[in-house]
Amino acid sequence: MTAVVALALTLTACGGDGGGKKSDDKASTPASAPGGQSRPQTNAPTAQSTEVLATVRGGDGIEIAINSAKRDAGGFVTVEGVVANNSSQGFTAPGWQGSEQELRDNGASMAGASLVDKSGKKRYLILRDTDGRCLCTRFPTGLTAGQKIPFYAQFPAPPATVTDVDFQLPTMPTATIKISG
Repeated sequence: MTAVVALALTLTACGGDGGGKKSDDKASTPASAPGGQSRPQTNAPTAQSTEVLATVRGGDGIEIAINSAKRDAGGFVTVEGVVANNSSQGFTAPGWQGSEQELRDNGASMAGASLVDKSGKKRYLILRDTDGRCLCTRFPTGLTAGQKIPFYAQFPAPPATVTDVDFQLPTMPTATIKISG
């Protein structure tokens, strides 16, 4: 038993500390996001605005209300709103997860969303963490009939002169929204 304790202490003492630098784990620590999802901490607002920039109605009674699109100093845009399942059936967000094969499977999520700058002719895809997961809301159990879930999605920011972009999500109509901030 003494040998096991001594070995454990030796191995612990041999562990590196990253070259003497202390890392700040706060930037990568997940926080609670809308809908109970894990979300990296950012300067993104967490309160939902009552203003509605756009409403998109898709098939099967699914409705997306976009409440804000804010440019953050970190070089990204955070889009927030509410997804509502106004049908009598469950909804698992088919097609919304995106099709990038090289990235981690995000399951039922908004990973396939994009912002389009029509004047600059550029498409901005959802940001990903270092594990390939989207910086967006995921719906691990889908949406039950009548359920509303707040969502967020983060994108690289277009140039500061661009204020109007199209929010696109597979299987849903496009919505033109105004970026603030």
